[in-house]
Amino acid sequence: MSSTRQDAWSHDEDLLLAEVVLRHIREGSTQLQAFEEVGKQMNRTAAACGFRWNSYVRKQYKSGIELAKKQRKERKSKQSDHQEEPVQVPQTEEYKQVDAVVNLTLADVIKFLGNLQASQEKIQKEKESLKNEVNNFQNKLGQLQELYEEQKREYSELEKEYSSMLAIMEKARKMALK
Repeated sequence: MSSTRQDAWSHDEDLLLAEVVLRHIREGSTQLQAFEEVGKQMNRTAAACGFRWNSYVRKQYKSGIELAKKQRKERKSKQSDHQEEPVQVPQTEEYKQVDAVVNLTLADVIKFLGNLQASQEKIQKEKESLKNEVNNFQNKLGQLQELYEEQKREYSELEKEYSSMLAIMEKARKMALK
């Protein structure tokens, strides 16, 4: 019995998950079947695939999901018009890539690029914000280090004074005993 993986998801695994789920949506299949298929390919549970899809990957492919649903609807309407079984094409990697490219329209590409640019701008703003935050923390750290050094010096001086006072008291005790 082989154990299922529980390590972090890679970008390639996210892409595979998205590819398979979008294909299942286009074909009118269920997402659960997609999760089971991906789970077998990656040695992960269907539940883990479903969780990853719903918590992270799905958000990255909103336009892709809408496109896949649109393609599924078109496919269903074509099937109902012709009332015949669709030809089953083997799902090789080469076919998946060609299928994904053939079904794209210029509007889809423009929408995707617009979304990509918007997300890049958002990431850039977030990066700047994080840089400013890091600089603020570095300044605060410098101030705290200076305060620490000052407190350390004061403590050292107090320690010396205390030792001197103890020495004087010890001398006074010895003198009192004599």
